[in-house]
Amino acid sequence: MKKYIIIIALILTLGMALAEDLRLDIIWSNDVHGGIDRAQATFMNPEFPPQLGGGASAATLIKEIRSWHSPNRESLLLDAGDFFQGRPVGTVTKGKSVIEFMNLIGYDAMTLGNHEFDIMQDELIPTLELAEFPIISCNVVDAETDELLPYIEPYIVLNRMGLKIGILGMTTTDTELMSFPENIKGIKFVNEKEALTRYVNILREEEKVDLVIVLGHAGLPYDPEAGYLSRYDAKGNPRYPTRTANWGYDAQELAREVDGIDLFIGGHIHKGFPEPWIDPVTHTMVIQGYAYGSNLGIITLKIDPETKTVSGWETPAIREGAMVTLFEDQFFPDPESSELIEHYVSIAEEGMDEVVGYAGSHLSRTNVDAQSPMGNMIVDAMRYMVDADFSFLNLGGVRAEIKNGAVTYRDVFEVMPFDNLLITFQCDGRLLKRIIETRVEGSRAGLIVSGVNVVYSRKRASFDRVTSLMIGGEPWDPDKIYTVATTDFLMQGNAGLTLLMNVPQEDINNQQINLRDAIVHYFKNKSPVTSKIDNRWKRDDNSIKARWMKE
Repeated sequence: MKKYIIIIALILTLGMALAEDLRLDIIWSNDVHGGIDRAQATFMNPEFPPQLGGGASAATLIKEIRSWHSPNRESLLLDAGDFFQGRPVGTVTKGKSVIEFMNLIGYDAMTLGNHEFDIMQDELIPTLELAEFPIISCNVVDAETDELLPYIEPYIVLNRMGLKIGILGMTTTDTELMSFPENIKGIKFVNEKEALTRYVNILREEEKVDLVIVLGHAGLPYDPEAGYLSRYDAKGNPRYPTRTANWGYDAQELAREVDGIDLFIGGHIHKGFPEPWIDPVTHTMVIQGYAYGSNLGIITLKIDPETKTVSGWETPAIREGAMVTLFEDQFFPDPESSELIEHYVSIAEEGMDEVVGYAGSHLSRTNVDAQSPMGNMIVDAMRYMVDADFSFLNLGGVRAEIKNGAVTYRDVFEVMPFDNLLITFQCDGRLLKRIIETRVEGSRAGLIVSGVNVVYSRKRASFDRVTSLMIGGEPWDPDKIYTVATTDFLMQGNAGLTLLMNVPQEDINNQQINLRDAIVHYFKNKSPVTSKIDNRWKRDDNSIKARWMKE
Protein backbone atom coordinates (compact mmCIF):
# COMPACT_ATOMS: atom_id res chain seq x y z
CA MET A 1 0.00 0.00 0.00
CA LYS A 2 2.89 2.32 0.79
CA LYS A 3 4.27 1.97 -2.73
CA TYR A 4 0.80 2.70 -4.16
CA ILE A 5 0.62 5.92 -2.13
CA ILE A 6 4.09 6.94 -3.33
CA ILE A 7 3.16 6.37 -6.98
CA ILE A 8 -0.09 8.30 -6.66
CA ALA A 9 1.68 11.11 -4.80
CA LEU A 10 4.28 11.34 -7.55
CA ILE A 11 1.64 11.54 -10.25
CA LEU A 12 -0.32 14.11 -8.28
CA THR A 13 2.85 16.14 -8.03
CA LEU A 14 3.01 16.09 -11.81
CA GLY A 15 -0.51 17.50 -11.78
CA MET A 16 0.62 20.62 -9.95
CA ALA A 17 1.91 22.05 -13.19
CA LEU A 18 2.46 25.64 -14.04
CA ALA A 19 -0.59 27.31 -15.55
CA GLU A 20 1.07 27.89 -18.89
CA ASP A 21 1.61 24.15 -19.46
CA LEU A 22 -1.00 21.77 -20.80
CA ARG A 23 -0.78 18.14 -19.71
CA LEU A 24 -1.96 15.20 -21.79
CA ASP A 25 -1.87 11.94 -19.82
CA ILE A 26 -1.61 9.07 -22.28
CA ILE A 27 -2.55 5.72 -20.80
CA TRP A 28 -2.06 2.66 -22.96
CA SER A 29 -1.99 -1.10 -23.07
CA ASN A 30 -0.38 -3.37 -25.63
CA ASP A 31 -0.16 -7.12 -26.15
CA VAL A 32 -2.74 -7.81 -23.45
CA HIS A 33 -3.39 -11.28 -24.96
CA GLY A 34 -6.54 -11.72 -22.91
CA GLY A 35 -4.78 -10.78 -19.67
CA ILE A 36 -7.68 -8.96 -18.06
CA ASP A 37 -8.03 -11.55 -15.29
CA ARG A 38 -6.03 -11.87 -12.08
CA ALA A 39 -2.63 -13.54 -12.46
CA GLN A 40 0.55 -14.26 -10.57
CA ALA A 41 3.72 -12.38 -11.48
CA THR A 42 5.90 -15.47 -11.87
CA PHE A 43 8.24 -13.43 -14.08
CA MET A 44 9.22 -11.53 -10.91
CA ASN A 45 9.43 -14.44 -8.46
CA PRO A 46 8.59 -17.98 -9.67
CA GLU A 47 8.43 -19.37 -6.12
CA PHE A 48 6.49 -16.56 -4.40
CA PRO A 49 4.89 -14.54 -7.20
CA PRO A 50 3.13 -11.27 -6.35
CA GLN A 51 -0.56 -11.10 -7.25
CA LEU A 52 -1.53 -8.99 -10.25
CA GLY A 53 -5.02 -7.54 -10.42
CA GLY A 54 -5.45 -7.55 -14.20
CA GLY A 55 -8.12 -5.39 -15.78
CA ALA A 56 -9.86 -4.60 -12.50
CA SER A 57 -6.66 -3.09 -11.05
CA ALA A 58 -6.08 -1.28 -14.35
CA ALA A 59 -9.57 0.22 -14.07
CA THR A 60 -8.77 1.57 -10.61
CA LEU A 61 -5.63 3.29 -11.87
CA ILE A 62 -7.37 4.64 -14.97
CA LYS A 63 -10.16 6.15 -12.89
CA GLU A 64 -7.61 7.74 -10.57
CA ILE A 65 -5.78 9.38 -13.46
CA ARG A 66 -9.04 10.63 -14.95
CA SER A 67 -9.92 12.25 -11.64
CA TRP A 68 -7.08 14.72 -12.23
CA HIS A 69 -8.79 16.24 -15.28
CA SER A 70 -8.86 20.03 -15.31
CA PRO A 71 -9.04 22.75 -17.97
CA ASN A 72 -5.28 22.24 -18.47
CA ARG A 73 -5.15 18.47 -18.08
CA GLU A 74 -6.83 15.66 -20.04
CA SER A 75 -6.14 12.01 -20.80
CA LEU A 76 -6.36 9.39 -23.56
CA LEU A 77 -6.76 5.61 -23.20
CA LEU A 78 -5.38 3.55 -26.09
CA ASP A 79 -4.44 -0.03 -27.02
CA ALA A 80 -1.74 -1.10 -29.49
CA GLY A 81 -3.09 -4.51 -30.50
CA ASP A 82 -2.95 -8.25 -29.75
CA PHE A 83 -5.77 -7.72 -27.31
CA PHE A 84 -7.35 -11.14 -26.80
CA GLN A 85 -5.48 -14.25 -27.99
CA GLY A 86 -3.58 -15.92 -25.15
CA ARG A 87 -5.27 -16.29 -21.79
CA PRO A 88 -8.41 -18.50 -21.64
CA VAL A 89 -10.77 -15.62 -20.85
CA GLY A 90 -9.68 -13.92 -24.07
CA THR A 91 -9.17 -16.90 -26.36
CA VAL A 92 -12.26 -18.92 -25.46
CA THR A 93 -14.56 -15.90 -25.85
CA LYS A 94 -12.91 -14.88 -29.16
CA GLY A 95 -12.10 -11.51 -27.58
CA LYS A 96 -15.66 -10.60 -26.56
CA SER A 97 -14.74 -10.45 -22.87
CA VAL A 98 -11.84 -8.07 -23.51
CA ILE A 99 -13.88 -5.76 -25.75
CA GLU A 100 -16.66 -5.57 -23.15
CA PHE A 101 -14.10 -4.65 -20.49
CA MET A 102 -12.62 -2.00 -22.78
CA ASN A 103 -16.11 -0.61 -23.40
CA LEU A 104 -16.78 -0.51 -19.66
CA ILE A 105 -13.63 1.45 -18.84
CA GLY A 106 -13.93 3.70 -21.91
CA TYR A 107 -11.06 3.20 -24.34
CA ASP A 108 -10.61 5.92 -26.96
CA ALA A 109 -9.11 3.75 -29.73
CA MET A 110 -7.37 0.47 -30.51
CA THR A 111 -5.28 -0.79 -33.40
CA LEU A 112 -5.02 -4.37 -34.66
CA GLY A 113 -2.13 -6.71 -33.90
CA ASN A 114 -1.10 -9.80 -35.81
CA HIS A 115 -2.77 -12.16 -33.33
CA GLU A 116 -6.18 -10.65 -34.03
CA PHE A 117 -5.95 -12.72 -37.22
CA ASP A 118 -5.45 -16.01 -35.37
CA ILE A 119 -9.18 -16.55 -35.89
CA MET A 120 -11.34 -16.44 -39.00
CA GLN A 121 -12.73 -13.08 -40.12
CA ASP A 122 -16.30 -14.26 -39.56
CA GLU A 123 -15.33 -14.69 -35.89
CA LEU A 124 -13.17 -11.56 -35.60
CA ILE A 125 -15.52 -9.04 -37.21
CA PRO A 126 -18.48 -9.62 -34.83
CA THR A 127 -16.10 -9.14 -31.89
CA LEU A 128 -14.72 -5.88 -33.29
CA GLU A 129 -18.24 -4.65 -34.03
CA LEU A 130 -18.99 -4.86 -30.30
CA ALA A 131 -16.44 -2.10 -29.65
CA GLU A 132 -17.86 1.26 -28.58
CA PHE A 133 -14.61 2.91 -29.66
CA PRO A 134 -12.84 3.13 -33.04
CA ILE A 135 -10.68 0.28 -34.38
CA ILE A 136 -7.93 2.02 -36.36
CA SER A 137 -5.28 0.79 -38.79
CA CYS A 138 -4.19 2.70 -41.88
CA ASN A 139 -2.50 -0.21 -43.67
CA VAL A 140 -5.06 -3.04 -43.50
CA VAL A 141 -7.02 -2.89 -46.76
CA ASP A 142 -9.09 -4.91 -49.19
CA ALA A 143 -6.70 -6.94 -51.37
CA GLU A 144 -8.69 -6.30 -54.56
CA THR A 145 -9.76 -2.67 -54.22
CA ASP A 146 -7.09 -1.26 -51.85
CA GLU A 147 -9.98 0.33 -49.97
CA LEU A 148 -10.04 0.35 -46.18
CA LEU A 149 -12.01 -2.48 -44.61
CA PRO A 150 -15.51 -1.45 -43.48
CA TYR A 151 -14.89 -2.20 -39.81
CA ILE A 152 -11.60 -0.24 -39.61
CA GLU A 153 -10.80 3.48 -39.74
CA PRO A 154 -7.29 4.72 -40.59
CA TYR A 155 -7.27 7.38 -37.88
CA ILE A 156 -9.37 9.49 -35.56
CA VAL A 157 -9.12 13.16 -34.58
CA LEU A 158 -9.92 14.07 -30.98
CA ASN A 159 -10.20 17.50 -29.40
CA ARG A 160 -8.67 17.97 -25.99
CA MET A 161 -7.95 21.31 -24.26
CA GLY A 162 -8.24 23.17 -27.57
CA LEU A 163 -5.80 20.77 -29.25
CA LYS A 164 -6.55 18.71 -32.33
CA ILE A 165 -4.97 15.31 -31.78
CA GLY A 166 -4.64 12.82 -34.63
CA ILE A 167 -4.36 9.18 -33.61
CA LEU A 168 -3.22 6.91 -36.43
CA GLY A 169 -3.31 3.10 -36.30
CA MET A 170 -0.89 0.66 -37.94
CA THR A 171 -0.51 -3.14 -38.07
CA THR A 172 2.73 -4.98 -38.76
CA THR A 173 2.98 -6.43 -42.26
CA ASP A 174 4.55 -9.49 -40.63
CA THR A 175 0.94 -10.53 -40.02
CA GLU A 176 1.00 -12.01 -43.53
CA LEU A 177 3.85 -14.32 -42.45
CA MET A 178 2.32 -15.21 -39.09
CA SER A 179 -1.29 -16.02 -39.97
CA PHE A 180 -3.21 -18.83 -41.62
CA PRO A 181 -3.93 -17.83 -45.24
CA GLU A 182 -7.68 -18.40 -44.79
CA ASN A 183 -7.73 -15.96 -41.85
CA ILE A 184 -6.37 -13.09 -43.96
CA LYS A 185 -8.04 -14.02 -47.24
CA GLY A 186 -8.95 -10.87 -49.15
CA ILE A 187 -6.80 -8.64 -46.92
CA LYS A 188 -3.61 -6.80 -47.85
CA PHE A 189 -1.16 -5.29 -45.37
CA VAL A 190 0.32 -2.19 -46.97
CA ASN A 191 3.98 -1.30 -46.39
CA GLU A 192 4.10 0.41 -42.99
CA LYS A 193 6.36 3.29 -44.05
CA GLU A 194 4.29 4.10 -47.14
CA ALA A 195 0.99 4.01 -45.26
CA LEU A 196 2.20 6.09 -42.31
CA THR A 197 3.81 8.68 -44.58
CA ARG A 198 0.56 9.08 -46.50
CA TYR A 199 -1.69 9.41 -43.48
CA VAL A 200 0.62 11.57 -41.37
CA ASN A 201 0.56 14.03 -44.28
CA ILE A 202 -3.25 13.85 -44.38
CA LEU A 203 -3.45 14.54 -40.66
CA ARG A 204 -0.99 17.45 -40.84
CA GLU A 205 -2.05 19.04 -44.13
CA GLU A 206 -5.78 18.29 -44.42
CA GLU A 207 -6.98 17.68 -40.87
CA LYS A 208 -4.64 20.40 -39.52
CA VAL A 209 -3.95 18.49 -36.31
CA ASP A 210 -1.58 19.81 -33.66
CA LEU A 211 -0.28 16.43 -32.48
CA VAL A 212 0.14 13.06 -34.19
CA ILE A 213 0.17 9.88 -32.13
CA VAL A 214 0.79 6.57 -33.90
CA LEU A 215 -0.72 3.50 -32.32
CA GLY A 216 1.44 0.91 -34.04
CA HIS A 217 1.74 -2.83 -33.56
CA ALA A 218 5.51 -2.86 -34.03
CA GLY A 219 8.35 -2.63 -31.54
CA LEU A 220 11.73 -1.12 -30.87
CA PRO A 221 14.91 -3.22 -31.04
CA TYR A 222 15.66 -4.81 -27.67
CA ASP A 223 18.67 -2.48 -27.46
CA PRO A 224 17.46 0.71 -29.17
CA GLU A 225 20.82 2.49 -29.18
CA ALA A 226 22.73 -0.43 -30.66
CA GLY A 227 19.92 -1.05 -33.13
CA TYR A 228 19.99 2.56 -34.29
CA LEU A 229 23.76 2.64 -34.81
CA SER A 230 23.60 -0.56 -36.84
CA ARG A 231 21.25 1.20 -39.29
CA TYR A 232 22.13 4.89 -39.22
CA ASP A 233 25.24 6.98 -38.74
CA ALA A 234 25.63 9.73 -36.13
CA LYS A 235 23.67 12.15 -38.36
CA GLY A 236 20.82 9.71 -38.89
CA ASN A 237 21.78 8.82 -42.46
CA PRO A 238 21.16 5.19 -43.49
CA ARG A 239 24.30 3.07 -43.48
CA TYR A 240 23.05 1.06 -46.44
CA PRO A 241 21.56 2.40 -49.70
CA THR A 242 18.58 0.03 -49.67
CA ARG A 243 16.68 -1.84 -47.00
CA THR A 244 17.32 -5.58 -47.33
CA ALA A 245 15.26 -6.89 -44.41
CA ASN A 246 12.48 -9.26 -45.48
CA TRP A 247 10.25 -8.45 -42.52
CA GLY A 248 8.11 -5.46 -41.61
CA TYR A 249 9.40 -2.09 -40.46
CA ASP A 250 9.91 -1.78 -36.73
CA ALA A 251 9.01 1.23 -34.60
CA GLN A 252 12.52 2.67 -34.65
CA GLU A 253 12.76 2.67 -38.44
CA LEU A 254 9.36 4.31 -38.73
CA ALA A 255 10.22 6.97 -36.15
CA ARG A 256 13.35 7.84 -38.11
CA GLU A 257 11.96 7.64 -41.65
CA VAL A 258 8.45 9.10 -41.29
CA ASP A 259 8.37 12.80 -40.43
CA GLY A 260 5.66 14.43 -38.39
CA ILE A 261 5.01 11.89 -35.61
CA ASP A 262 5.09 13.20 -32.05
CA LEU A 263 4.64 9.90 -30.20
CA PHE A 264 4.75 6.30 -31.42
CA ILE A 265 3.12 3.83 -29.01
CA GLY A 266 4.36 0.38 -29.97
CA GLY A 267 4.25 -3.23 -28.88
CA HIS A 268 4.52 -6.66 -30.51
CA ILE A 269 7.83 -7.72 -28.88
CA HIS A 270 6.57 -7.87 -25.25
CA LYS A 271 9.39 -5.70 -23.90
CA GLY A 272 8.58 -2.53 -22.04
CA PHE A 273 10.72 0.59 -21.76
CA PRO A 274 10.49 2.89 -18.72
CA GLU A 275 11.28 5.97 -20.78
CA PRO A 276 10.68 6.86 -24.42
CA TRP A 277 13.44 6.37 -26.94
CA ILE A 278 13.70 9.61 -28.94
CA ASP A 279 14.95 9.72 -32.51
CA PRO A 280 17.81 12.25 -32.67
CA VAL A 281 16.71 13.60 -36.07
CA THR A 282 12.90 13.60 -36.13
CA HIS A 283 12.56 13.84 -32.32
CA THR A 284 9.74 11.31 -32.46
CA MET A 285 9.27 9.58 -29.11
CA VAL A 286 8.74 5.81 -29.09
CA ILE A 287 7.48 3.89 -26.08
CA GLN A 288 5.95 0.49 -25.44
CA GLY A 289 4.87 -1.75 -22.57
CA TYR A 290 5.15 -5.34 -21.47
CA ALA A 291 2.50 -7.99 -22.15
CA TYR A 292 -0.39 -10.02 -20.74
CA GLY A 293 -1.94 -7.16 -18.77
CA SER A 294 0.88 -7.05 -16.23
CA ASN A 295 1.21 -3.28 -16.48
CA LEU A 296 -0.30 -0.08 -17.81
CA GLY A 297 1.82 2.43 -19.66
CA ILE A 298 1.52 6.07 -18.63
CA ILE A 299 3.33 9.02 -20.15
CA THR A 300 2.41 12.69 -19.74
CA LEU A 301 3.11 15.04 -22.63
CA LYS A 302 3.77 18.67 -21.71
CA ILE A 303 2.36 20.94 -24.40
CA ASP A 304 3.01 24.62 -25.02
CA PRO A 305 -0.46 26.23 -25.36
CA GLU A 306 0.88 28.96 -27.64
CA THR A 307 2.69 26.81 -30.21
CA LYS A 308 0.59 23.69 -29.52
CA THR A 309 3.72 21.56 -29.71
CA VAL A 310 5.24 19.05 -27.30
CA SER A 311 7.70 20.75 -24.96
CA GLY A 312 8.55 17.77 -22.76
CA TRP A 313 7.35 14.58 -21.12
CA GLU A 314 7.02 13.01 -17.68
CA THR A 315 6.48 9.52 -16.30
CA PRO A 316 4.77 8.71 -13.01
CA ALA A 317 7.02 6.27 -11.16
CA ILE A 318 10.65 6.66 -10.08
CA ARG A 319 11.70 3.03 -10.60
CA GLU A 320 9.21 1.83 -13.18
CA GLY A 321 9.04 5.03 -15.20
CA ALA A 322 6.16 4.75 -17.66
CA MET A 323 5.56 1.08 -16.78
CA VAL A 324 3.21 0.80 -13.79
CA THR A 325 2.90 -2.83 -12.65
CA LEU A 326 -0.66 -3.67 -11.65
CA PHE A 327 -0.06 -5.20 -8.22
CA GLU A 328 -3.42 -6.06 -6.72
CA ASP A 329 -2.52 -4.89 -3.22
CA GLN A 330 -1.50 -1.49 -4.59
CA PHE A 331 -4.38 -0.95 -7.02
CA PHE A 332 -7.42 -2.45 -5.34
CA PRO A 333 -9.66 -4.02 -8.02
CA ASP A 334 -12.54 -1.95 -9.33
CA PRO A 335 -15.74 -3.81 -8.28
CA GLU A 336 -17.69 -3.25 -11.50
CA SER A 337 -14.79 -4.41 -13.66
CA SER A 338 -14.18 -7.40 -11.39
CA GLU A 339 -17.77 -8.54 -11.74
CA LEU A 340 -17.64 -8.42 -15.54
CA ILE A 341 -14.27 -10.16 -15.78
CA GLU A 342 -15.09 -12.90 -13.26
CA HIS A 343 -18.30 -13.66 -15.15
CA TYR A 344 -16.32 -14.45 -18.29
CA VAL A 345 -13.54 -16.23 -16.38
CA SER A 346 -16.08 -18.65 -14.88
CA ILE A 347 -17.29 -19.54 -18.38
CA ALA A 348 -13.89 -19.73 -20.08
CA GLU A 349 -12.05 -21.65 -17.37
CA GLU A 350 -14.51 -24.41 -16.59
CA GLY A 351 -12.45 -27.58 -15.94
CA MET A 352 -9.15 -25.72 -16.23
CA ASP A 353 -7.92 -26.75 -12.77
CA GLU A 354 -8.16 -30.50 -13.36
CA VAL A 355 -4.76 -32.14 -12.83
CA VAL A 356 -3.55 -33.96 -15.96
CA GLY A 357 -0.13 -35.07 -14.73
CA TYR A 358 3.05 -34.03 -13.01
CA ALA A 359 6.27 -32.27 -13.98
CA GLY A 360 9.33 -33.89 -12.43
CA SER A 361 11.41 -30.77 -13.05
CA HIS A 362 10.92 -27.10 -13.86
CA LEU A 363 10.10 -26.85 -17.56
CA SER A 364 11.71 -23.56 -18.51
CA ARG A 365 11.35 -21.95 -21.93
CA THR A 366 14.71 -20.16 -21.77
CA ASN A 367 16.37 -20.99 -25.08
CA VAL A 368 19.94 -22.18 -25.54
CA ASP A 369 20.73 -22.74 -29.22
CA ALA A 370 17.08 -23.41 -30.15
CA GLN A 371 16.52 -25.63 -27.13
CA SER A 372 14.64 -25.27 -23.87
CA PRO A 373 13.27 -27.90 -21.48
CA MET A 374 9.73 -26.75 -22.28
CA GLY A 375 10.23 -26.65 -26.04
CA ASN A 376 11.93 -30.06 -26.09
CA MET A 377 9.06 -31.56 -24.07
CA ILE A 378 6.45 -30.23 -26.51
CA VAL A 379 8.08 -31.66 -29.64
CA ASP A 380 8.72 -34.93 -27.79
CA ALA A 381 4.97 -35.00 -27.01
CA MET A 382 4.15 -34.35 -30.67
CA ARG A 383 6.36 -37.21 -31.85
CA TYR A 384 4.99 -39.54 -29.15
CA MET A 385 1.38 -38.76 -30.04
CA VAL A 386 1.66 -39.78 -33.71
CA ASP A 387 4.71 -42.09 -33.61
CA ALA A 388 6.76 -39.87 -35.94
CA ASP A 389 10.46 -40.11 -36.78
CA PHE A 390 10.97 -36.36 -36.51
CA SER A 391 8.91 -33.49 -35.12
CA PHE A 392 9.49 -29.75 -35.12
CA LEU A 393 7.94 -26.50 -33.90
CA ASN A 394 8.82 -22.81 -34.26
CA LEU A 395 10.49 -21.14 -31.28
CA GLY A 396 7.71 -18.56 -30.95
CA GLY A 397 5.10 -21.27 -30.43
CA VAL A 398 6.00 -21.76 -26.75
CA ARG A 399 4.33 -19.12 -24.57
CA ALA A 400 4.85 -20.10 -20.90
CA GLU A 401 6.68 -22.37 -18.46
CA ILE A 402 5.51 -25.15 -16.12
CA LYS A 403 6.74 -25.45 -12.56
CA ASN A 404 7.79 -28.69 -10.88
CA GLY A 405 4.70 -30.45 -9.48
CA ALA A 406 1.07 -30.97 -10.45
CA VAL A 407 0.12 -29.84 -13.97
CA THR A 408 -3.39 -28.69 -14.88
CA TYR A 409 -5.23 -27.97 -18.11
CA ARG A 410 -4.71 -24.29 -17.26
CA ASP A 411 -0.93 -24.76 -17.26
CA VAL A 412 -1.03 -26.45 -20.65
CA PHE A 413 -3.32 -23.75 -22.07
CA GLU A 414 -0.92 -21.01 -20.99
CA VAL A 415 1.96 -22.84 -22.67
CA MET A 416 0.00 -23.35 -25.89
CA PRO A 417 -2.91 -20.88 -26.22
CA PHE A 418 -3.21 -21.30 -29.98
CA ASP A 419 -5.59 -23.81 -31.56
CA ASN A 420 -2.89 -25.38 -33.72
CA LEU A 421 -3.47 -28.90 -35.05
CA LEU A 422 -0.98 -31.74 -35.45
CA ILE A 423 -0.06 -32.57 -39.03
CA THR A 424 2.05 -35.49 -40.22
CA PHE A 425 3.60 -35.88 -43.64
CA GLN A 426 5.91 -38.26 -45.46
CA CYS A 427 9.12 -36.96 -47.01
CA ASP A 428 12.51 -38.16 -48.08
CA GLY A 429 15.70 -37.33 -46.24
CA ARG A 430 16.60 -34.56 -48.66
CA LEU A 431 13.53 -32.49 -47.75
CA LEU A 432 13.96 -33.22 -44.06
CA LYS A 433 17.53 -31.89 -44.18
CA ARG A 434 16.41 -28.83 -46.16
CA ILE A 435 13.82 -28.03 -43.46
CA ILE A 436 16.61 -27.94 -40.90
CA GLU A 437 18.94 -26.00 -43.22
CA THR A 438 16.21 -23.40 -43.76
CA ARG A 439 16.17 -22.62 -40.05
CA VAL A 440 19.95 -22.22 -39.66
CA GLU A 441 20.26 -20.10 -42.80
CA GLY A 442 21.34 -16.48 -42.27
CA SER A 443 20.78 -15.35 -38.69
CA ARG A 444 17.86 -17.68 -37.94
CA ALA A 445 17.88 -19.39 -34.57
CA GLY A 446 16.69 -22.85 -35.61
CA LEU A 447 13.71 -25.02 -34.78
CA ILE A 448 12.61 -26.93 -31.72
CA VAL A 449 13.18 -30.53 -32.81
CA SER A 450 12.70 -34.09 -31.58
CA GLY A 451 14.02 -37.38 -32.92
CA VAL A 452 17.16 -35.88 -34.46
CA ASN A 453 20.66 -34.83 -33.49
CA VAL A 454 21.97 -31.93 -35.56
CA VAL A 455 25.50 -30.52 -35.75
CA TYR A 456 25.94 -27.37 -37.83
CA SER A 457 28.56 -24.74 -38.64
CA ARG A 458 27.83 -21.04 -39.17
CA LYS A 459 31.05 -20.75 -41.17
CA ARG A 460 29.69 -22.86 -43.99
CA ALA A 461 27.60 -21.58 -46.89
CA SER A 462 23.85 -21.22 -46.54
CA PHE A 463 21.93 -24.49 -47.01
CA ASP A 464 25.17 -26.43 -46.48
CA ARG A 465 25.61 -25.78 -42.77
CA VAL A 466 24.48 -29.12 -41.36
CA THR A 467 27.59 -31.26 -40.92
CA SER A 468 26.00 -34.18 -39.07
CA LEU A 469 22.39 -35.38 -38.92
CA MET A 470 21.23 -38.42 -36.99
CA ILE A 471 17.57 -39.51 -37.07
CA GLY A 472 16.38 -41.95 -34.44
CA GLY A 473 20.00 -42.69 -33.61
CA GLU A 474 20.77 -43.69 -37.20
CA PRO A 475 22.73 -41.73 -39.83
CA TRP A 476 20.59 -39.58 -42.09
CA ASP A 477 19.62 -41.26 -45.37
CA PRO A 478 18.72 -38.89 -48.25
CA ASP A 479 16.57 -41.58 -49.92
CA LYS A 480 14.71 -42.91 -46.89
CA ILE A 481 11.07 -41.89 -46.38
CA TYR A 482 10.49 -40.41 -42.92
CA THR A 483 7.30 -39.61 -40.99
CA VAL A 484 7.40 -35.99 -39.83
CA ALA A 485 5.12 -34.22 -37.34
CA THR A 486 4.51 -30.47 -37.17
CA THR A 487 1.57 -28.05 -36.93
CA ASP A 488 -0.94 -26.77 -39.46
CA PHE A 489 0.47 -23.27 -38.82
CA LEU A 490 3.93 -24.24 -40.09
CA MET A 491 2.56 -26.53 -42.79
CA GLN A 492 1.05 -23.47 -44.46
CA GLY A 493 4.48 -21.90 -44.93
CA ASN A 494 4.64 -19.65 -41.87
CA ALA A 495 7.82 -18.79 -39.92
CA GLY A 496 9.87 -18.85 -43.12
CA LEU A 497 9.09 -22.49 -43.96
CA THR A 498 7.53 -21.82 -47.35
CA LEU A 499 9.07 -25.03 -48.72
CA LEU A 500 6.44 -27.00 -46.78
CA MET A 501 3.77 -25.61 -49.10
CA ASN A 502 5.24 -27.83 -51.85
CA VAL A 503 4.66 -31.11 -50.01
CA PRO A 504 2.13 -33.10 -52.10
CA GLN A 505 -1.33 -33.26 -50.54
CA GLU A 506 -1.38 -37.05 -50.79
CA ASP A 507 1.64 -37.17 -48.44
CA ILE A 508 -0.06 -35.02 -45.76
CA ASN A 509 -2.31 -36.29 -42.96
CA ASN A 510 -4.21 -33.80 -40.81
CA GLN A 511 -4.45 -35.70 -37.54
CA GLN A 512 -7.29 -33.45 -36.22
CA ILE A 513 -5.50 -33.40 -32.86
CA ASN A 514 -5.09 -30.08 -31.07
CA LEU A 515 -1.49 -29.61 -29.97
CA ARG A 516 -2.70 -28.88 -26.43
CA ASP A 517 -4.39 -32.29 -26.38
CA ALA A 518 -1.14 -33.94 -27.46
CA ILE A 519 0.66 -32.29 -24.54
CA VAL A 520 -2.08 -33.36 -22.11
CA HIS A 521 -1.85 -36.92 -23.48
CA TYR A 522 1.90 -36.89 -22.87
CA PHE A 523 1.49 -35.80 -19.25
CA LYS A 524 -1.21 -38.40 -18.64
CA ASN A 525 1.00 -41.18 -19.99
CA LYS A 526 4.53 -40.09 -19.11
CA SER A 527 4.27 -38.39 -15.68
CA PRO A 528 6.35 -37.35 -13.96
CA VAL A 529 7.59 -35.56 -17.07
CA THR A 530 11.15 -34.29 -17.10
CA SER A 531 12.99 -32.53 -19.88
CA LYS A 532 16.39 -30.95 -20.36
CA ILE A 533 18.67 -29.36 -22.91
CA ASP A 534 20.53 -32.19 -24.63
CA ASN A 535 22.50 -32.85 -27.80
CA ARG A 536 19.68 -32.58 -30.33
CA TRP A 537 21.21 -29.26 -31.53
CA LYS A 538 24.92 -28.50 -31.47
CA ARG A 539 26.71 -25.59 -33.07
CA ASP A 540 30.32 -26.37 -33.97
CA ASP A 541 31.85 -23.88 -36.38
CA ASN A 542 34.93 -26.11 -36.76
CA SER A 543 32.98 -29.23 -37.65
CA ILE A 544 33.44 -30.99 -40.97
CA LYS A 545 30.83 -33.01 -42.83
CA ALA A 546 30.22 -36.54 -41.62
CA ARG A 547 30.82 -39.21 -44.23
CA TRP A 548 27.11 -40.07 -44.47
CA MET A 549 26.17 -36.47 -45.29
CA LYS A 550 27.10 -36.90 -48.96
CA GLU A 551 23.97 -36.77 -51.10
